[in-house]
Amino acid sequence: MLKVAAGLLAAYSLVLLLAWAFQARLLYLPHVGREVMGTPTDIGLDWEAVRLRTSDDLTLAAWWIPAEPARATLLFFHGNAGNISHRLASIRQFHRLGLSVLIVDYRGYGESEGRPSEEGTARDARAAWQWLVEERGLAAEEIVLFGRSLGAGVAAELAASLPPGEGPGALILESAFRSVPKLGQRLYPFLPVRWLSRFEYDVERYVTQRSAPLLVIHSREDEIIPFGEGKAVYEAAREPKELLVIHGGHNTGFLDSEPEYSAGIAAFLDEHLETWRP
Repeated sequence: MLKVAAGLLAAYSLVLLLAWAFQARLLYLPHVGREVMGTPTDIGLDWEAVRLRTSDDLTLAAWWIPAEPARATLLFFHGNAGNISHRLASIRQFHRLGLSVLIVDYRGYGESEGRPSEEGTARDARAAWQWLVEERGLAAEEIVLFGRSLGAGVAAELAASLPPGEGPGALILESAFRSVPKLGQRLYPFLPVRWLSRFEYDVERYVTQRSAPLLVIHSREDEIIPFGEGKAVYEAAREPKELLVIHGGHNTGFLDSEPEYSAGIAAFLDEHLETWRP
């Protein structure tokens, strides 16, 4: 019995070691769909290839897709796999809502340089924000931050980090999670994830520090990030805030729930964003 117990303990210890050592490969999936598969030309939209420079001297690939006339500009932070070319369906949705879009690939994704990290994605987000404000000359209140899945952590961190009065006009978080440790503990209850995790992305805390109107979007059928995670983020946030409940899978809910999805975003922006006027 002692040998069996010792063997089980050794096996569990190995699992803990592997979980600690390889967690970055579980969180970031830059090599899943690294190749650029298309451009906005394929969906009939004019666009511009943009190269962003980060504060630690990396070059990031991004697309600028203008809407004419633009009611506002959406800064789009995508999920943890694929690259910007896999988000054409979302870009089309937002364009139909009258939104110009800047979508960026994090470091290590698509054609962007570097390797992803939590500090790195924060730098990437700030570089994209600065391009809109400094290069495009947009007022902060004309910008809507949008983050899906991992991107929800990136967008929420950016919104929380900007000084009062200099933040975005609105913040939209889709398929958000409370934090990496809390989500990991929920998904892997047999592991001490909160002790092991080297990542935070503390969305639950970030939404208490932002001032912009917040829209949380989540599907009850999300098979990767449970609905309860997004609801907890919504409940933690202070007003003004709204919750849009959709249906469909984690990677397909925004399509499965049309037209309610786009109508919900339009109604939120119509109510809260000053620039959201025909």
